[in-house]
Amino acid sequence: MSQSAFATALLAPDAPTPPGLSDPEGRPAGKRFDIYRNNVVTSLTAALETAFPVVRKLVGPTNFKLLAGAFLRRHPPRTPVLMLYGADLPGFLEAWPPARTLGYLPDIARLEQALREAYHAADAAPLDPTRLAALAPDALMEVRFTLAPAFRLIRSPWPIHAIWRYNTEPGCPKPGPKPQDVAVLRDGYDPEPILLPDGAVAFLAALATGETLGTAMETATAEAPEFDLGPLLAQLLATGTITELETHA
Repeated sequence: MSQSAFATALLAPDAPTPPGLSDPEGRPAGKRFDIYRNNVVTSLTAALETAFPVVRKLVGPTNFKLLAGAFLRRHPPRTPVLMLYGADLPGFLEAWPPARTLGYLPDIARLEQALREAYHAADAAPLDPTRLAALAPDALMEVRFTLAPAFRLIRSPWPIHAIWRYNTEPGCPKPGPKPQDVAVLRDGYDPEPILLPDGAVAFLAALATGETLGTAMETATAEAPEFDLGPLLAQLLATGTITELETHA
């Protein structure tokens, strides 16, 4: 019996016990295997429930268990470390027929996955802001930044920040229809989703790919002429999201 066949049977509740399995007395291990299979599925489902609480709340506990069962059969764990299990859930939700009426669900899952990744990302020392303040204006535009390992970006046609807040923070207003872009920043140990103004996601995406500050600014203002660098840069520095800078000098 191959490992693949064993794994398939382990995650499929209706599959027969794989041939060749026996208990310590040499008897067929049907009931024992069923208990083991149930424990594995229950543990993986619990891991997904912990990882994606807003997705669970949006679809309901019963539907989430159905979702988890379908997902884990298609995407079994690839490593014994389960702290980031579920990374494939956003893509799975895009193709899962029952989720088609909740078009925002994949992006909510992306946001929750980004928060998990940010939480477990490596630490990095923040940039000393005085190094930036010491640069001449022309030199400043040629700077390239290194962003913290915890930094994440999600661009969405849905109001994902408002949906996330409405389902996690009591008293938040109901989400409106406006698309929202989100950055996940981690100040210390707790990552936080930050609602981005127009142009900011283009600016940050350019910085993240190694563009200069000047080029990132041009990219942002081409998309949103009113883009204001000051408040966003201050927030990046305050949260330790910028960890290094590179100049030509």
